[in-house]
Amino acid sequence: MAVTIGDVAQCLESFAPLRYQESYDNAGLLVGDRNQPVNGVLICLDSTEAVLEEAIRHGCNLIIAHHPIVFSGLKRFTGASYIERVVMGAIRNNIAIYAAHTNLDNVQEGVNARIAARIGLLDTRILSPKKGLLRKLVTFVPHAQADHVREAMFQAGAGHIGDYDACSFNVEGTGTFRGGAGTNPAVGKPGENHREPETRIELIYPAYRESAILKALFSAHPYEEVAYDIYSLENQYNEVGSGLIGRLPEPMDGRNFLLDLKKRMGAEVVRHTQLLDRKVQKIAVCGGSGSFLLNDARRQGADVLVTADFKYHQFFDAEGDIIIADIGHYESEQFTGELFRDLILKNFTTFAVRLTEVRTNPVYYL
Repeated sequence: MAVTIGDVAQCLESFAPLRYQESYDNAGLLVGDRNQPVNGVLICLDSTEAVLEEAIRHGCNLIIAHHPIVFSGLKRFTGASYIERVVMGAIRNNIAIYAAHTNLDNVQEGVNARIAARIGLLDTRILSPKKGLLRKLVTFVPHAQADHVREAMFQAGAGHIGDYDACSFNVEGTGTFRGGAGTNPAVGKPGENHREPETRIELIYPAYRESAILKALFSAHPYEEVAYDIYSLENQYNEVGSGLIGRLPEPMDGRNFLLDLKKRMGAEVVRHTQLLDRKVQKIAVCGGSGSFLLNDARRQGADVLVTADFKYHQFFDAEGDIIIADIGHYESEQFTGELFRDLILKNFTTFAVRLTEVRTNPVYYL
């Protein structure tokens, strides 16, 4: 059976759910039919006209980009901008365009993990975890079926807390109910008050898994009317958020670290603040525009923040206790293509996957 664009999208979204993108973002399938078979994939940071021409030349009918070519609605298609021309050309040539942007930035093994691995960081964790992404489900199950129902929800994605899985809290109690006319209760008789020994099961889960978990609950539960409660949580979700922070294997002189960073990241220039009068070891990273994480990095004792797109006056905010290392937006994200490629090749083998040969960085250096 042919692999479809929807199959590839589902693969990427199981790794970086669309729910994890920022509110301003527009990740997902931007152009194309999810049911179209995939002939070949071209991976890039930006869907430029040159990239589209490359896809046509190599027979790739799916472009996967990090940056969405469309952030807001297009009101006309006249070819007046490169955005309109790329979208028109993709439609004309039956090429789909998919983007995974801040959702890929925000997962623990995403864009920032590639940077961290490139510069050799150890013991990494999310720098600024997100809130509001977790929920709790509480349900009530007859004792005899409690293990079966609990395990079904575990298999659907509930009960993961950090490095632990199969996490739940259980309390034994008594449920009461009376079935009305036309009911077919699993225990008791219609029209009669019934008391049933039940287990109260509580589990935590990421909100994007809710439909699968509820489907598992309804399928496994013996009652025709399943009692359950869902609570939104304000807990930090330590597996999702902005940036990463970790440590170098050994402390380094600040200047030597910056020179090594420049080499490892293939940066033509590193804009940085004043060097510190101490060695550096604790490093925070954020692909793309990461100036909003400076205070988080300082609070957590980072010696260096590696990111991009700092403005002139923002460099003053380092206040002499952290090095800001701005390596450039493109440079900080250029290895994202390898992440896409590895994810796809791990799951699909029936079509070619190419990394673009086009340098899409719009910034040049003398």
